[in-house]
Amino acid sequence: MSLAEKICLSAAFLFFMTGLITGIWKYRHMARSEDATSPVYVDIAHRSSLIYSFAALLLAAFSAHSVFAGWVNTIAALAALVFFAFAIATYVIHGLLQDTDNQLRRPHRLGKRLLPAWVTGLFMTLLIVGEVGGALVLGTGAMLGIWSS
Repeated sequence: MSLAEKICLSAAFLFFMTGLITGIWKYRHMARSEDATSPVYVDIAHRSSLIYSFAALLLAAFSAHSVFAGWVNTIAALAALVFFAFAIATYVIHGLLQDTDNQLRRPHRLGKRLLPAWVTGLFMTLLIVGEVGGALVLGTGAMLGIWSS
């Protein structure tokens, strides 16, 4: 098994466990709430963790079939997975702080602090490049691998 596959499967496990644990957190809020709801970012953290766990499995499958060099696959996997993890962490932080119901609404908040608009814009740009770029490299490598044999 390649390093990229190991990293992807490890991330899938961590994201899945995060999804299960945030599901408990979500349930606890729902059980205490008069309208049986949880804070927006508690719900988002729960669902995104589960979705990213399966996305990490998909990246592992792409890595297994990619024709690209191991180091290329590893960097591509890390690019996507690191930003998956940052996204989940951001949702968990907003869920804990209960500081917003829309992290992209201006002014951007983190707890009681206001963030400069460029911070969120830069993060989102890097996230797009990392997630889409990493998945594109692994997916392209896999498509070349499976269709050339």
